This record gives sequence, C-alpha cells and structure tokens, in this order.
Amino acid sequence: MKRSKSDYVIQTVTNALRVLEAFRDKEEIGVTELSRHLVLHKNNVFRLLATLESRGYIEQNKATENYRLGLKALELGQTFIKQMGLLRQAKPILEKMVAECNETCYVAIFKEGHVVYLDMVETDMTVRVVSRVGSRLPAYCTAAGKIHLAHMSDEEINEVLPDNQLKPYTSSTIKSREALKKELETIAEEGYALDNEELDLGVRCVAAPIRDYTRRIVGSISVSGPTMRLNDERIKSELIPLVTSSAEELSTRLGYHK
Repeated sequence: MKRSKSDYVIQTVTNALRVLEAFRDKEEIGVTELSRHLVLHKNNVFRLLATLESRGYIEQNKATENYRLGLKALELGQTFIKQMGLLRQAKPILEKMVAECNETCYVAIFKEGHVVYLDMVETDMTVRVVSRVGSRLPAYCTAAGKIHLAHMSDEEINEVLPDNQLKPYTSSTIKSREALKKELETIAEEGYALDNEELDLGVRCVAAPIRDYTRRIVGSISVSGPTMRLNDERIKSELIPLVTSSAEELSTRLGYHK
C-alpha cells in the first residue's frame, strides 16, 4: 500500500514553519505568546527560535527581547517575487522568439555554479532538443551559465567552480580554467555566449543576459537547437541578434535602463 505524503512529515520542521507563519499578523512576538499561540512548551519554542535565528530567519529585538522576522525571510520572499516576475514577463518574449526562429527558447537563472531552466517554449520541428525545464546544469559548459560567469569576479568564479579541472561532457567541453577565463572575457565584451556542443553532442545554444532595474544580471534567455540547423552563418546573422534584442526587451520590462 502506497504511503501518504503526510506520513513523511517531520513535526519539528512543521513547528519551525508555524513559528515563521505566526509573524504574518504581528511584527514582534515574545516566547510566552508564541508558546501559547502554537500550543508548545516554552523550551521547545525557544529552541525553534534559536535555530531559526542562527540561520538568519528570525532575529531578536534586544530592547524588547521579543522576536521578529530576519533578513533571510525577506531574501526568500524577494527571490520568489523576482522569479515569478521574470517568468511572467519572459513568456510572451519566448513565444515571439520561437515564432521568428522556430527553435526552442529558454529562460534560466543561476544557482550555486549551475543554471536552472525555469521555462521554455518549444519548436514544432520534429528534431528538437530535450526539455531542460527544472534541470540544474553546469554553468561552464552552457551558454546560459557562461553568461553569468562572464560577469563575475575571479573570486566569485573560484567560489562556484573550486576545481581547476572542469569535467568534460563532450570533446568540445572547455576543460581548463585558463581557456574558460579567456572565453568569459570575450563573452563580457560581446554581450552573448555560445555553447558549441559543449554539454550535449549535436546541440548548440546562444544566450544573452537579462538585467533588472538594479542593473544586476538576474537570468539569461537562450535559443537551442540541433547543430544541423544552427550553423555558424545562421547563428551570426539571425540568432545572435534575436537573442540579444529579446534579452534587452525583457530587461527593459524588468526596469533596466542603459
């Protein structure tokens, strides 16, 4: 018999989330009030608060000794808002791109050395790339990932890519830090990135950066397709202009101004 998901619920985690949810109606709450509200012993509430405080989700007002939400809670909310805003604004642009080039187009974000594909609009061609929505792929061998790496400092790159040798996925994958750094410099100058069968044989990709009102890169937009259709001439004359102009349009919708 298949077990219900409720059978896997961890009560301590549930209680920690209940603590956070208690702040929806009040800016600050004391341990005693929280204990009464959650019907939990004060010692348990204090331990939950201490754990959340250590992670930055809760902070204590030293003047009142009450607790309030911390910056980590704000950061999570802001991340959700940005991602949902990005997806909402990106969808019609992805659809327009596919209408123009009839290749699969993606919007992606950067997370901990990887790119995560949030959404896509697919081509109606019989031969097409496999959907990558929800996938975490290495940044150094994807066009979407290299866009982000190209605008990072050496220290930031060392942090997200600590190994000197880069794992090869195909014979075209960049394998050395030196070669990667040289390509990233070119990408930063030209404003777009290419993936020439570096992750998957037979697949090429073009990507450009998406910026928001703070001028920070918040994602990338890309077009992918089989090598037989994405030849050098088409990439140069059609796809690079399409991807860069689409990225600019999406950035403008997110409040970016040059």
